[in-house]
Amino acid sequence: MTIVPDTLYGAVLLSVIDFGLSFVMIAGIGIVLALFPLLNRLGKIDEKELRKGGH
Repeated sequence: MTIVPDTLYGAVLLSVIDFGLSFVMIAGIGIVLALFPLLNRLGKIDEKELRKGGH
């Protein structure tokens, strides 16, 4: 038993599923990229302390 039939209908169905999942993956990447500014604010580094050599 196959989940997707080996016919033209199966090929179209697989293409539609792939098309939908590509949007899910692109949205996931967008969410990860949107979190980078938040991480930047959480891990703020004091430039003056770095120049003094303090940690």
